[in-house]
Amino acid sequence: MTKQEFIHFMENLKTDFIENKEKWENKTIEDYLEAMSRYVEDIDGYYENTNQDIDLEKIDWKVFADLLKGSSIYE
Repeated sequence: MTKQEFIHFMENLKTDFIENKEKWENKTIEDYLEAMSRYVEDIDGYYENTNQDIDLEKIDWKVFADLLKGSSIYE
């Protein structure tokens, strides 16, 4: 994912939050950041379950985007 693609992703994520807030598990910044913290610890399981070979020692824009999106629904 390029920087420009990430910017587009962020715009879409914001729009999704505005238009579909009821579908988001974590609606406050506090809840969202807490979920993100927990999701960072567990994201390797997501990649294993989806058969993605991702090097989590070298975070790129795609991984960061996955963290942001996943944190919206992570409990």
